[in-house]
Amino acid sequence: MRHSQVDRGTRFAAHRHPHHLIVGAASATVAVHTGDRDRLVPPAQALWLPTGTSHAVEVLHPGDSYVVAVGTERCPIDWAEPTGIRITPLVRELIAYLGHEACPDRTRAGAESVLLDLLEPTSGASPPAPLPSDPRIRAIADALLANPADQRDLAAWGHGVGAGVRTLTRLFAAETGMSFARWRTHVRIRAALPRLARGDSVGATARAVGYRKPGAFSEAFFRVTGQSPSGYRS
Repeated sequence: MRHSQVDRGTRFAAHRHPHHLIVGAASATVAVHTGDRDRLVPPAQALWLPTGTSHAVEVLHPGDSYVVAVGTERCPIDWAEPTGIRITPLVRELIAYLGHEACPDRTRAGAESVLLDLLEPTSGASPPAPLPSDPRIRAIADALLANPADQRDLAAWGHGVGAGVRTLTRLFAAETGMSFARWRTHVRIRAALPRLARGDSVGATARAVGYRKPGAFSEAFFRVTGQSPSGYRS
């Protein structure tokens, strides 16, 4: 296990490991980039990275972080994709115990076994926002990723990309698996996560990602993540 203090702005370029990793933050907030997705790891959560996963790391808020290496032999966890982990008080104590230099070898294997048995997935990772391939809705998607606060509806977007509302509605459902409104909500929540992690207020974050009222933003945030936005603030 490696435990360290990390400063905001610290970055680690994309790399791989020959073992599984648990990337966690005791008080820091880090973003882990895994090719097609960005995953926020706020305090009190962690991320399971299967062996060989290419990942880059960026520190959004300074503090304590840790990395636990897990051998692939006899590991009971078979999660094939990066997975958010719930850090309960007991899991936190086990991680701290394994990170202590005085942890005796005769008990380390047992503690690691108990830790792995206790790990549970959580839905705290960034909500999915699949990128479409059709050039008409891809143009809309790219514009919203660049500016999630854009208030244009599908009718307004249709004038710019040369397609009707019905066509755009069908394409969004077919290529992203969700409606335009839901996809845009996910994009806005994803954009809000790093702002909240930096300590921005809920109201300022809501306005920055396109919500006129903090209450509406909080409702959308809870609907997507199952948590309140204040829980992500530094």
